[in-house]
Amino acid sequence: MTAESDLELGRQSFARKAWKEAFAKLSASDDRSPLEPEDIERLGISAYLIGHEAESLELLARAHRVWREHHHVERAARSAFWLGFVLLQKGQRAQGNGWIARSRRMLDEAQCVDCVERGYLLLPQALQHVAEGEFDAAHETFAEAAKIGERFGDRDLTMLARQGRGRTLVKLGRIQEGVALMDEVMVAATAGDLSPIIVGTVYCSVIEGCYEMFDLQRAQEWTTALTAWCATQPDLVPYRGHCLVRRAEIMQLHGEWPDALDEARRACEWLSEPPGQPAAAAAFAQQAELHRLRGEVAKADDAYRQATLISRRPQPGIALLRLAQGQVEAAVGAITRVMDEAQDNRTRATALVVYVEVMLAAQDVAAARAAVDELLQIASRFDAPFLNASAARTQGDVLLAEGDPRAALGPLRRAWSTWEEIGAPYEAARVRVLMGRACRALGDEQSAEMELEAACRTFQALGAAPDAARLRELLSRRDGPKSIGGLTLREIEVLKLVATGRTNRGIAEELDISEKTVARHLSNIFAKLDISSRAAATAYAYQHNLVSADT
Repeated sequence: MTAESDLELGRQSFARKAWKEAFAKLSASDDRSPLEPEDIERLGISAYLIGHEAESLELLARAHRVWREHHHVERAARSAFWLGFVLLQKGQRAQGNGWIARSRRMLDEAQCVDCVERGYLLLPQALQHVAEGEFDAAHETFAEAAKIGERFGDRDLTMLARQGRGRTLVKLGRIQEGVALMDEVMVAATAGDLSPIIVGTVYCSVIEGCYEMFDLQRAQEWTTALTAWCATQPDLVPYRGHCLVRRAEIMQLHGEWPDALDEARRACEWLSEPPGQPAAAAAFAQQAELHRLRGEVAKADDAYRQATLISRRPQPGIALLRLAQGQVEAAVGAITRVMDEAQDNRTRATALVVYVEVMLAAQDVAAARAAVDELLQIASRFDAPFLNASAARTQGDVLLAEGDPRAALGPLRRAWSTWEEIGAPYEAARVRVLMGRACRALGDEQSAEMELEAACRTFQALGAAPDAARLRELLSRRDGPKSIGGLTLREIEVLKLVATGRTNRGIAEELDISEKTVARHLSNIFAKLDISSRAAATAYAYQHNLVSADT
């Protein structure tokens, strides 16, 4: 077979998105006779799309050199831009910025002022503005890049810039405008109007934007579209792993846990080569989350460790894992550090939900209340059912801890209704547990039993072993002690020991907790019972038959 026939077959395969075949044929042609720069770029793109990233970067650098030798300054500058863009996405900032700077210098030296490459070079500037929180400047820069793309008829640049504008508008609080732009870009991507690397980049960015807005319905719709796009290209590697992670998250939400775990494992496999991909950390963290929910603590711990080796510690999942292991103080330390670092709405809201759960486990109701108030404020800025339901559940949980079960039922019912509409059985069952506890505290044992038994059936069907076990224990305590004075069971235990004359140290040793935690419990007890001394607490315990006279 001649170099010319290999070259033509390679071009045809590239047009058909048969990336492995395109790579093989173009490589064969290149071995016989060096390719022209445009075909070198095709070969480099094919290499990238089948996962040969290092070879792809070498080919793009070669295309850049050949364009320069042919004195095509603008095309050489564009090759330098794409090299920088890919390297920046891989987290190699020094090299990426170096190639971007070279691209800009080449255009400056050749006095190429009005060219489409100038629009591409605006994109890294806009992203830098986003990273620095300068969203107005980012929006203006993306808009300028989009205008250049429109003027030169460059769909790739136009749509890249528009999706950037869309995500920036969301950060500026102009959510409807931002969503409209992102949807427009996704329509162009699904219609096949864009080059493959741009399609994958846009898909991943827009889906991430949906998660930032807590718009899981839109994220699910576009994830399905991304899955279909990947399915048309069996050789495709770079975006398939990202797609599997998102699919696993959505399957988990909808209660399809075995399938979600399979998708997470496949994502780990897809993203293992080349090693060190940041997205692989998300895949391992998703796998860990599913193991944690199923009570497979050792497997969860191992998967979180794998994620940590690739990227930073996956939080707030580790805080929940420590809680599942009974390490309450470790969970408090972990989630407190997450809260200190969380800045953007998405990260902070996710952390706040977990923070409430951990603080309630640590009996720090005041801290949980402050977190709920902040979470409700964030939720009010978004019209997002997922976030509203999460905020309502945590609000009901805190109201229960504060001894106001009647007030708790309102937000809990709203949360349950929303989770049912979304189709999130695990989250709905968790709310039913809280509603059952509220009904029990109000003396409505029949309603409590119905809610708790329904939740238990859901947990068992899902394979949520830890939740099912805790709920069976709760159901077995139908005739157990009722909440007194709004005190939690732990606070009642502390109060009983105070009444026997134990010191804080003695109570800490008896309950295997720290003296600091004992002091916090006592502060909560004094506040709830409106008393100010251990003597008054002791009197209260005797009056309510928490201890007998001969104890």
